[in-house]
Amino acid sequence: MDARLNYFASPTAGKAFKHLMSAGKAIKDSPLPAATQELVALRVSQINGCAFCIDMHTKDAAAAGETAARLHLVAAWREATVFTEAERAALELAEQGTRIADGAGGVSDEVWAAAAKHYDEEQLTALVVLVSFMNTANRLNVIAQQPAGTYEPGQFH
Repeated sequence: MDARLNYFASPTAGKAFKHLMSAGKAIKDSPLPAATQELVALRVSQINGCAFCIDMHTKDAAAAGETAARLHLVAAWREATVFTEAERAALELAEQGTRIADGAGGVSDEVWAAAAKHYDEEQLTALVVLVSFMNTANRLNVIAQQPAGTYEPGQFH
């Protein structure tokens, strides 16, 4: 399978991706815990069906020491006992923030309050930016049918 577009050969994409990569670095460097970042990125990518990002975030998380059990259970996090209350709040916010079209009102006050219980304002800001960033990256990859499976941990960092 070949991608429909070669973003790396496009001058327009190159200019835009320079800024996207800079935004991604700002999120990585934020005070939001790294494990939470990878779990949220993985869950948003699962919802959006972005195989490239699922491959990338699974491998990056594993390379950073995340357990296989937790990675396998992200898709069913509600029924899993391996996630902290804070991670569960972040995953719920990520799901509601990703499925905006599926439910009127976007992120509910209850979900926001649960996340705010565990994360300070700077961490919440990073979480919201991360969810938005991942939705952007997922759409770029899904639309272009970016193939998955060849990503090497840390390749884009």
